[in-house]
Amino acid sequence: MNRNYSDYDNELFASIYDYDNPNGPDHDFYRKLADDNGAKSIVDLGCGTGIFTITLVSQERNIVGIDPAHAMLEIAKNRLNGRKVTWIEGTGDKIPVNFADFIFMTGNVAMHIIGNDWYDTLQHIAKGLKEGGMLAFETRNPKAKAWKEWHQENEIRDTPAGKLCETTIIEPPDENGVVTMHIHNKFLNHNQKVYIKQKLQFRNYEQVVKDLECAGLKVLTCYCNWSCVPFKGTSDEKLMIFVAVKK
Repeated sequence: MNRNYSDYDNELFASIYDYDNPNGPDHDFYRKLADDNGAKSIVDLGCGTGIFTITLVSQERNIVGIDPAHAMLEIAKNRLNGRKVTWIEGTGDKIPVNFADFIFMTGNVAMHIIGNDWYDTLQHIAKGLKEGGMLAFETRNPKAKAWKEWHQENEIRDTPAGKLCETTIIEPPDENGVVTMHIHNKFLNHNQKVYIKQKLQFRNYEQVVKDLECAGLKVLTCYCNWSCVPFKGTSDEKLMIFVAVKK
């Protein structure tokens, strides 16, 4: 798993992550999946600041949060009930073998995993799941061409870290569906600039299903939104939300 997370390993950037990625219907969806399937051992792969991970905590559960960004994990560890989660700095190869009833990749984590790292991560996930264990994640539908809406130029907004000026320059998808984003962040109150070169890989439905099958994971369902409407493959559907099981 390679999320280019050296870019995210910045205290100022980490401090606004929850503000930009709050608890919402996506978290509700994943929590319900865990509850409905009686998951006791759960891995949140690419957990970031732990904003979702921590909500899975209960007396009966064993929760693991994995992320490559030290700054993000420092926030996670200091959350209420943070000591009830095992936090691991790293990537998919850190998933404990034959451990999980459920593995989640929330917030488009799957798209940050590029090229061969994607296939390796799916293999690590399959090894980490118990027999009959489940994987759930979302990824963007390439037919919707979301990258066309991401351009920004010197847009200023208020954040928990003060005023932030953002410029985002987009390189359209290459032959492998990889979009490159050049994100220039100026934290005006701190007189600090943070440049992020972020890559996101768009994969179509058929490719994701094939990749999961090759890793020994069978797709149970795919939704186009958090209300569990089945994905039909049209350009109007922005998301593909996959639920798969270890065969």
